[in-house]
Amino acid sequence: MLRGTKTGLEFVFTGKSFEEAWNEMAARLEERPEFYRGSRATAIFVELIPEAAAVAGFLEAVRGHGIELYGLFGDEALAELARGQGLEYLGPPQAPAVASFERKRAAKAESEVRLTEKALSLDADFAGARAEIARRRSRGEASVRRPDFTPPDAPANGKARTPRGVAAVAPGPSTLYHRGTVRGGQSLQQVGNIVVIGDVNPGAELVASGDIVVFGALRGTAHAGAQGDRKARVLALELAATQLRIATFIAADDGKRAPREPEVAFIKGEGIAIAPYARHGAHK
Repeated sequence: MLRGTKTGLEFVFTGKSFEEAWNEMAARLEERPEFYRGSRATAIFVELIPEAAAVAGFLEAVRGHGIELYGLFGDEALAELARGQGLEYLGPPQAPAVASFERKRAAKAESEVRLTEKALSLDADFAGARAEIARRRSRGEASVRRPDFTPPDAPANGKARTPRGVAAVAPGPSTLYHRGTVRGGQSLQQVGNIVVIGDVNPGAELVASGDIVVFGALRGTAHAGAQGDRKARVLALELAATQLRIATFIAADDGKRAPREPEVAFIKGEGIAIAPYARHGAHK
């Protein structure tokens, strides 16, 4: 690891072989050959005793970049090696500096693991979505299931019975609240509104007779106003749907938009318009 401190540059060798660590630092020096010129530096070896020839090559390369390396930190066995190269032996590595480096390296490794898990999850979502679409087509069904808004207790003739003395009251639209990621191949359908606290991944679909609100990234299919409500809207912190429907209008992602703020989609004229929520949605 190559890092800058108040006293100058530090070449830190720990956790890897000398050759591997130096190759990484050399690549960084090559990226900005003039940036470090004129700097004073030390080398820190943690539980590592390199060969004299390797250190000599390292010093020559460092001086070629205009960097003055004046001392070494490491085990006492490095004292003689330092004097042989005309350097000052500075004693064992300073514990606070090494501990800080180890914490940063552990945090970076943990971040890379999280990123890898997320990438694998997204890849699995795409695979699941493709498999689900293939199964539907093999059964002669549409690629995207059509929503069924028939109440579960509706009679076969489609006419609901009203008990004597009881006035029938039309139920108001309800809201489906979903917390978590909606993954590829999953479908949420609701007579009313849908609120998702999380991301909607590619291959997933949301179908609502009312509004759709996503507190996260909307990258799947969204159909608001599915029963013909032209006033329905789709809102998301990141609106990047592969297909967007409102009532009978359809819009598809052309890959050119890069949303950077919450947005709202709505019907304007004879098409679907998308605008920043701060300027449009908050006033509706």
